[in-house]
Amino acid sequence: MHVLGSTGVPRNSERPDSPAEQAEGGRLRWVLDLVRLARPLHSVKAVFFVPLALIDAWPWNVAMAGRIAWAVGAFMLASAAVYVGNDIADRHRDGRHEVKCHRPIASGRIPVPVGYLYCAGLLASLGAVLAFAPVPSWPVLVYLGLNVAYSLVLKHVPLVDLSAVGLGFVLRVVQGYLAVGEPVAHWLLVTVLAVSVLFLLGKRRQELLGAGAVHRPALRGYTVELTGWLMQVTSVFALISGLMYLGTGASLSRDHGQTAMALSAPFALFIVFRYLQIQLTSRNDGDPVRHLLRDRTLQCACALWAVAFSVLFVLGHHPAAP
Repeated sequence: MHVLGSTGVPRNSERPDSPAEQAEGGRLRWVLDLVRLARPLHSVKAVFFVPLALIDAWPWNVAMAGRIAWAVGAFMLASAAVYVGNDIADRHRDGRHEVKCHRPIASGRIPVPVGYLYCAGLLASLGAVLAFAPVPSWPVLVYLGLNVAYSLVLKHVPLVDLSAVGLGFVLRVVQGYLAVGEPVAHWLLVTVLAVSVLFLLGKRRQELLGAGAVHRPALRGYTVELTGWLMQVTSVFALISGLMYLGTGASLSRDHGQTAMALSAPFALFIVFRYLQIQLTSRNDGDPVRHLLRDRTLQCACALWAVAFSVLFVLGHHPAAP
């Protein structure tokens, strides 16, 4: 029963929106779709991997921080443009996926011409950023070229697709080293490649358990059993290379390398075990970024490791701190 006001108009909460309100809501949804198209959640990749070079750079200063911020921003723009381009290229295949069909372009909420304009705008912004680059920016350009090749050919080739994506993470770290002006730590690059491939194998495994190879042809070269074995091998490789970096390649290795290895080993083992537990015993969306951001156990382990390593880092560079 409706309650009538003095004008006889029903005063209920189901009053239809006015044309102006509907237009405003439509614009808001359109803007949100453009933001989702750029995958802001995945910006954490640049925020995390580019500054890794700071471990080997000391002392820090404002200029160095500015160069790192520039490198992070450049890779955020580059990766956003890559995501938009991939969504345009994969829109028909994504439309057959139970989850990806809701993406802005695959669902038709963002027209393809608008997607092209958006990608062009991101690339133009990236060009402006690179024009004032304070350090060599070739890793960003290689990253763009690698992703064009990935979108056209490499993502359809089993195993090669993993390596191509893993190299994108390595390029982020290399750009960080160029920003701080330090020699590249090769064991760290190997570790980053191994960890990224481990995450990608987990994602491929979950895709096989879900929709199968319909939306990703390269999955025809994988099986659930194969991804499980590859994840085990890659996790061992990642652990060994990471501990080798801490013991011999990091700036702490001269005086505190063995301590860094001993301190990091239990944390690294637990984090890898937890990730393998999630991937091998349950079905999920396989997105490593979401796992790292949502799994409380992983968050606590990473936070404790970061605190412990930070204390060792400070003591290593400031022996008189205690």
